[in-house]
Amino acid sequence: MQAPTPLAVLLTLAAILVLPGTSRAQSSPAAPTDSTLEHTLEAGEATVAAPRRKLVHWNEYEGPFFTIRAGAGFLYEGATYVQDDESKQQFDLDPDTKVRDFRFLLKGRFKFKRPVTWTAGIMYDGPTDSWLMRETGIMVAVPELWGHLFIGRTKEGFSLNKVMTGYAGWTMERATFSDATVPILGDGVKWLGYVPSWHLLWNAGYYLDSYNARQAFSTYDHQVVLRIAWLPLLSESDRTLLHLGVNGRFGHVDEDELQLRSRPEAFPAPYFVDTGKFSASATRMAGWEAYYRRGPWMFGSEYWFQAVSAPASGDPVFHGGDVVATWLITGETRAYNTVGGYFKAVSPARTVFEGGPGAWEAVARFSYIDLDSGVLRGGKFWRFTPMVNWHLSDQLRLELAYGYGTLDRFGLRGGTHFFQSRIQMHL
Repeated sequence: MQAPTPLAVLLTLAAILVLPGTSRAQSSPAAPTDSTLEHTLEAGEATVAAPRRKLVHWNEYEGPFFTIRAGAGFLYEGATYVQDDESKQQFDLDPDTKVRDFRFLLKGRFKFKRPVTWTAGIMYDGPTDSWLMRETGIMVAVPELWGHLFIGRTKEGFSLNKVMTGYAGWTMERATFSDATVPILGDGVKWLGYVPSWHLLWNAGYYLDSYNARQAFSTYDHQVVLRIAWLPLLSESDRTLLHLGVNGRFGHVDEDELQLRSRPEAFPAPYFVDTGKFSASATRMAGWEAYYRRGPWMFGSEYWFQAVSAPASGDPVFHGGDVVATWLITGETRAYNTVGGYFKAVSPARTVFEGGPGAWEAVARFSYIDLDSGVLRGGKFWRFTPMVNWHLSDQLRLELAYGYGTLDRFGLRGGTHFFQSRIQMHL
C-alpha cells in the first residue's frame, strides 16, 4: 500500500475544512464551556477528542437509536540535529521529515437507558507502511461499580501521560522510558471508576494477545494493570488541581523474548536506547505520577521501575521518568477529566479564526531512561526540552522544540542538539 503524501493529506484536510457549512460555523462558533473539569466519560477517552468548537456539522449523525461522529487526525513533523564527535560515532543523524500519524475515527452512542458508547479507529503506520486498527470497542456505564466498563482495544491505563492521546500532550513525544516499556494499546477489559465524595479514581485492566499477535504493540501474552489516583485539591473556582497516583503492572512476555527500546523523543530519529532481544518470562512495573495545576500553570512528574524475570541476563531492573512544567501564556487552563484521570487538549479562549491570538504554551521537560542493568547495556539517555506550542484553534496546532540530550552507550557519551517542528490537525 502506497503511503499518503504529506501534500495529499494537507489538501484533503483543507478541503474538509472549507466544505459548505464551514464559514457559517466559523462565524458563529458554538459557545464553549469555561469549565476546567470534566466529569463524564465516553468510549475512546484516549482517541482524538471532539473539539469544543465545531468547524463543520456534516460529520455528525443523530438518529432515533444511535449517533455517529466521524473525525480525522494528522501529524507531520521534521527534525534536524547538531552532534558532537562522540554522538556522530554512535549514530549518523540526517535531517528528515515524516508523517507521524494519520488516522480516521468513528465515535457514537446507543440510545439505551443505560449509557453505552462506542469508538473505532484506523491509523496509517509509517514505519510498516500499513493501516492498523487503533482504539476500538464499547463502553458501558455501570453505576453499580462506580464507573464504566470498556471492552475492546484501548490504552492499558498505566501512566497519566500514556493514557492521554498524543494529540493532547504538552510535548511532541512521551518520555523515553514510557515508550520503551509500556505498549501503546491492549485488547481486553478495563474498569474505570470514580468516587466524587472521596476524590478517588482508578483504572483496572486485563489484556491478552488473542487478536493482536501481529501488531507492533503486542509484546505480551497477557498483562494486568492497576492505576489509582487521589485528587486532594480539586477546585473549579480557582482552577486548582492536585493529582497523585500510583501504578502497577504485571505482564507475561510474548514468546519469552523481550526488547526495550526508544527513540530520543524525535520520531524521525533512530532508536537511541535499545536492549536488543533477550530471553525473559515476565515483567513487573511500579511507580508514581504527580501533577499540580493552578490556572495557566502545570507541574508534573512520573517515574517508573521495571523488574524483568530474565535469569540469563541477571534479572535486570530498569528505570526512568520525567519532570515537566507548562505555562499557558495567554491565560487558558488545561482541562482535566476526573473519571479517566487525564488532562485534555488545550482550547484557546479566542482562536485565530475569531480574530484572537490562539493559545500560546511554553513547556520545559527533563526526561531520563536507564536500560543498563544485569548483563544488558541498552544505554542511558537524558534530554532537556524547552518548546513552544501555538494552539491556533481547537483543530490546529503548531509546535517548535529545541532539545539537548546525552547518550551513554557503546562506550561513548555523545551529546546531540535537536531542532524539531510539527503541524497537527484534527477534526
